Formats: sequence, structure tokens, C-alpha cells
Amino acid sequence: MAKSGDKSSSTEKKSLKRKAAAEELQDAAFAGDGATESEGQPPKAAAFPPGFSISEIKNKQRRHLMFMRWKQQQRKEKLAAKKKLKKEREALGDKAPPKPVPKTIDNQRVYDETTVDPNDEEVAYDEATDEFASYFNKQTSPKILITTSDRPHGRTVRLCEQLSTVIPNSHVYYRRGLALKKIIPQCITRDFTDLIVINEDRKTPNGLILSHLPNGPTAHFKMSSVRLRKEIKRRGKDPTEHIPEIILNNFTTRLGHSIGRMFASLFPHNPQFIGRQVATFHNQRDYIFFRFHRYIFRSEKKVGIQELGPRFTLKLRSLQKGTFDSKYGEYEWVHKPREMDTSRRKFHL
Repeated sequence: MAKSGDKSSSTEKKSLKRKAAAEELQDAAFAGDGATESEGQPPKAAAFPPGFSISEIKNKQRRHLMFMRWKQQQRKEKLAAKKKLKKEREALGDKAPPKPVPKTIDNQRVYDETTVDPNDEEVAYDEATDEFASYFNKQTSPKILITTSDRPHGRTVRLCEQLSTVIPNSHVYYRRGLALKKIIPQCITRDFTDLIVINEDRKTPNGLILSHLPNGPTAHFKMSSVRLRKEIKRRGKDPTEHIPEIILNNFTTRLGHSIGRMFASLFPHNPQFIGRQVATFHNQRDYIFFRFHRYIFRSEKKVGIQELGPRFTLKLRSLQKGTFDSKYGEYEWVHKPREMDTSRRKFHL
């Protein structure tokens, strides 16, 4: 019994020593704060001693207060360094060194061997002989068929209707149980140049198939972040029937170049600038963001934009040669996450 009592007394002494050490650290950090607070002045920044660890404070409220003061001190030091650097740059004037470019995933991208060079003769030859050459040579004009999966719900139907107001000369038809292999020959006989199929899951659009007729290719996209016109805040009035401009941004590789040409072939050649409407396909980290805007001239120097909707995000899953054939089709490119997504800085479009 005596031995157990000696052990308990020794552990109590150790705990008391730890508490006393923590209190000394707190008192050192809060030195000089009590007088200023009592006089009604704002507390000074905590002067933390070297080797001080906030995690050693047992009291939760006290620990939180110390952490907040430490954060405040860090912010003040950062702001002071920023002001000092700004004054030095102003003093140097034109001789000041250029500002460092912040590192992002985009500008640290791994170089892709298939990046397109506009002056490359091979790229120019491929563009002159690919499936979209007749469109870019202004030999054909786009005519689009937009349809859905079987038994679509209201949200998917409304998205198709709104897409038909964005893409000129597009027509919305319902599947009625027809297979795509039967729809494609009918589209070709009626001179449609492209077929868009919007799939859904749990009443939400989740996929898009874009097939260029009559010889392909066919792209399959995952669709996400769909917002219809009524769900967009501060949107403008409904779009007019003017032919919009189209912006294709950041499609740099051979694969991205092909996808960009597919999107471009959906719109007529001659945009009507009087309508001030713009359809944008912006590629960032292999995600394609679609937006539809109207720009407004507020003055000679200021221009504002209004989003008209709809908006959605696409992620390429596969690119297939020819028209849609899920069983015997030959694929040019298939996204395989485990093999391809080995680095966050490697992109394919």
C-alpha cells in the first residue's frame, strides 16, 4: 500500500510540474497585455517565446485564444513585409525587378509532345483532309439534331430546348425508344451534320454524345454542374435568334484541337455581331466549361457581360472513329484514370 501511495504522489508531482510550465509559457506570452487591457486600450500582439507550443496548453478556451493571437501576429508580420516590399519597389521605380509569377497547376503543366504548332505542315495537312474540312471550307452549313435518352425527365427536356436556342439551325426530337444506330441513318438522309444526345441518371443530365455526320468522329463526355436559365442568378433576358460568336479557349494538343473543331462545326460561319451573343468553350485542366453570354457596351471603354444560360461542364471520356458504335467501334482515345492520371500536372486537351 505504501508503494502505491508513493507512485500516485510522484505522478501528481509530475502533472503539477507540467501545469506550472504551461502557465509560465502563458504568462510569458501574455506579458504586458493585462495593463493595456485594463486601461481600455487594444491588446498588444502576443510575443511568443522561442520553443513555445500552443498544444501544451490544457485549457481549451485559453488554447483557442492563444491560437487566435498567434494567427493575428502572423498576419501582421506578413502585411508588414508586404508593405516594406511595396515601398522598396516604389523607391526603385523602373529599376524594380519584375513581380514573380505565382506557381499554379496550369503553368506547371507537364509538356505534351502532341501540342499543336500553328505553323506545322503536318497539322495543316490533317486539318485540310479531316472530317471537318468541308465545314471550314464553307462547303456545308451546320444542321443539328438534339435528342435525349429514352423516357427523359423534365430537367433533361428543358436543357435540350435551351440548347436549341443557343445553337442555330438545331432541332429537338424525342427518341421514342429508337436505337441510335437507327437514328443516325435517318439523320444522314435528312442532311443533318451533327447529332447531340443528352443522357440522364436519376432525373439529372449526366452525359453528352456528340457525333459528326456522316463519317464521324464521335465524342462521349461526362456532364456535370448543369444550371438551367431559371437557376442562374442575375441572368439577362432570353437570347435572340442572332447567330452567336464562338470562343474556343486553351485547346492546345492534337486531341484538344480535334475536340475544338467538333464544337466549332456546330455553329454557322457568319456570326451576327449585332446580337452581341457569345458561346464559350473554355478548357481548363481537361474540364470544358460552357457559358453563353451577351456583352453590353456601357461606355467607350467599359464593357459588361450578362450570362444567358444554360451552363454546364464537360469531361471527355472517349473519342471514337466513325459514327456511334459502342460494340464494334474503333476508338482513337479512351480515358483510363489509373494509367493516365498519374500526375496532377498532366493534361490531355
